[in-house]
Amino acid sequence: MFKKILIANRSEIAVRVIQACRELGIKTVAVFSEPDRESKHVKMADETWQLTGQPARAYLDAAQILDIAKRSGAEAVHPGYGFLSENADFARECAAMGIKFIGPSPDVIHKMGSKIESRRVMDQAGVPVVPGTTDPVTTKEEVLALGEKYGYPIAIKASAGGGGRGLRVVRKAEDVEQALAGAQREGASYFGSGEVYVEKYLDRPRHIEVQILADEHGKVLHLYERDCSSQRRHQKLLEETPAAKLDADLRKRITEAAVKGATALGYTSAGTVECMVSGNEFYFLEVNTRIQVEHPITEATTGIDIVKEQILLACGQKLSFKQEEVSQHGHAIECRINAEDPSKNFMPSPGTLTRFELPHHPWVRVDTACYPGYQILPFYDSLLAKLVVWGRTREEAIQRTRTALTHFKIEGVATTIPFHLALLDDPNFQAGEVYTTYVEQDFMKRYNAAARTEPAKSAGSENGAASMPTSTKGSVRNFEVDVNQKVFKVQVTELVEPGQEKAAAATATLPKRTLQKPEKREAAAGSGHIQATMHGLFKELQVELGAKVVKGQRIAIFEAMKMESDITSDRDGTVKEIKVKAGQTVDSGTLLFVIGD
Repeated sequence: MFKKILIANRSEIAVRVIQACRELGIKTVAVFSEPDRESKHVKMADETWQLTGQPARAYLDAAQILDIAKRSGAEAVHPGYGFLSENADFARECAAMGIKFIGPSPDVIHKMGSKIESRRVMDQAGVPVVPGTTDPVTTKEEVLALGEKYGYPIAIKASAGGGGRGLRVVRKAEDVEQALAGAQREGASYFGSGEVYVEKYLDRPRHIEVQILADEHGKVLHLYERDCSSQRRHQKLLEETPAAKLDADLRKRITEAAVKGATALGYTSAGTVECMVSGNEFYFLEVNTRIQVEHPITEATTGIDIVKEQILLACGQKLSFKQEEVSQHGHAIECRINAEDPSKNFMPSPGTLTRFELPHHPWVRVDTACYPGYQILPFYDSLLAKLVVWGRTREEAIQRTRTALTHFKIEGVATTIPFHLALLDDPNFQAGEVYTTYVEQDFMKRYNAAARTEPAKSAGSENGAASMPTSTKGSVRNFEVDVNQKVFKVQVTELVEPGQEKAAAATATLPKRTLQKPEKREAAAGSGHIQATMHGLFKELQVELGAKVVKGQRIAIFEAMKMESDITSDRDGTVKEIKVKAGQTVDSGTLLFVIGD
């Protein structure tokens, strides 16, 4: 058994690994960037070491982390997910220094890190793969030819990508050039490789993945499947297990194929085989050679602690149970509570948590590193907490999740809680009829429409939340009134005359001098002074100095909290000034462009 493990990660997954190590009697070493000094994982660990350098890059500094591992006397490194968790070179460097990397071998990570190589391996193992290329493509002409061969839509994917990064869906030939450039750019930016490949894009598929565990003695088991189809921008929002409406024969074929593919790989440790399901057929998507964000729902239904097993397997121990001894009990749902505003296209919302109260129920688990006063940093992803809820049936799990969400109180930043409440009330979700593009192509249209038209209802109100998040006309105030010792909760909404909503909003939010000079207010709306709305990376310039632009035209690509977004012109005009360069990190309020007449 290891005596000391360094956790090369941060936030909730670092906390999760520390908890598992405590149960196993293993000492822990935490590393942290300067802004993470007050983080929960730092406070929980037995030893803490500060990482130097830029906060956004600190947890990717393999040399520095390995140096700390050696100096601290750590025998193993747990990489969590993200950062260095699927970096084959880092795993090799660990081995070279005599430090155990808690994960599969470097060769397996390397093979599965390339979507092209992983397709070859799975195809040879007899696991179905989506029709597509097994060699990289580099030119627009190659992609156009493949579009003709397979028929649109097609998907251009970064070979080293994952989690939806470096993926572009192309539905017509004229979009190929821009999509190819975008996939190559994201692949190079996130994974250090601009290599891409093309495959047939399946419309309305389900995203089904299989959790596997494999020891270093050739034994591979599965812990059943998870449905991760509720996504936006190919990023998962809600996961559940077992998958609803999955035919028993199809479930058997998918789980057996996952074991067969992992065995052919010589896989060890915990991992996930991801597939796309279309009708009664399934196709291999990728192998995640690490612990998954959504592993807790599998733990909730099988009773197996995947992180502890992962550590024990890294110690060389054999799996302590057989496949026939693994069974599922009940149904579990995980909601990823992100610091994002669903009503604003899931815009990241960094800031300080002024309130953070967890739901307390016997069937609820919350994995988080947050607490009141905790600062949500713009350098890292937006995950605040993972709400995991168990029920005896899927219907009970949905109802219990709804209850837990209404008792989860977060203030100071926007969160996805209203989205999750709305999704749980959605008839298609309740019927188990959700596919990977459902949220974006269908659900969000109704969600946003309801937000514009219906009265608001607090997510934490006594009667729960409305099926869609909504907005109010005028401001809302809450009071408690005592009448003969009984306390009544009263909500007062400002009444606005028809047609006066905009004027009321202006009166409530704009300085008096602005109201006196409406011509200046109109100018400000299209001033041409384009500023960064938050700390982030100015990734790519889309226009040149002197170019003519129109209102709403994309002029640059911006990245914050691991999400790309467009910067658009707020007026018609000419680009008079460009104040930043591609690759530059900027703070909120930084002037980026000046658009003149």
